[in-house]
Amino acid sequence: MTHTPKVLVIVASTRAKRICPQIAAWVAEVGGQCVRASFELVDLKDWPLPMDDEPDVPARGGYVFDHTHAWSRKIAEGDAIVIVTPQYNWGYPAPLKNALDHLYQEWTGKPAVIVSYGGHGGGRCAEQLRQVLTGLKMRPVSTMPGFTLSRAHIEANAGVIDPAAEFAGHLEALRQAFAELAQALSPSPLAHDSPSPSRGEISG
Repeated sequence: MTHTPKVLVIVASTRAKRICPQIAAWVAEVGGQCVRASFELVDLKDWPLPMDDEPDVPARGGYVFDHTHAWSRKIAEGDAIVIVTPQYNWGYPAPLKNALDHLYQEWTGKPAVIVSYGGHGGGRCAEQLRQVLTGLKMRPVSTMPGFTLSRAHIEANAGVIDPAAEFAGHLEALRQAFAELAQALSPSPLAHDSPSPSRGEISG
């Protein structure tokens, strides 16, 4: 029986009036058109991990808290990771760093896509995040799509966005990132010349 890879799409923003869940859902939809895999949204707002509360080094895996064991099981389910994050003051949100630092072995070896967004596209936070993922011995793909939010959208701060319309100019970069992810997931080609919405599944 052929194994269908599972891609976890992490929603990295937990702030009020966030647009990250909408952007992540669109990213997962595009991913499902490009990669033969199932896609699950993992919203960090649903995983309120206390800051650095585990007494032992995460690399040893000797977790003592139930919430860490649950987080470990969730990340272990994924064959690949997509992180969708806003850029805050050239960096990325603290809850994302805390979620990453809670574990180690569960991340190691997994291919990853970094998708950032912000008024300046998110490139600086993506570069920082790439370093962290490399430190976790993950395999981030080369293409890191950075979506530029319009000034009008930022000032409105309405918590609503149509990602397909707002980021239409970044669609090809997103597809390229998923093509690279498909190659990283398997030695056989998983990308498709004619994407079909039915190729992938989205849950969460």
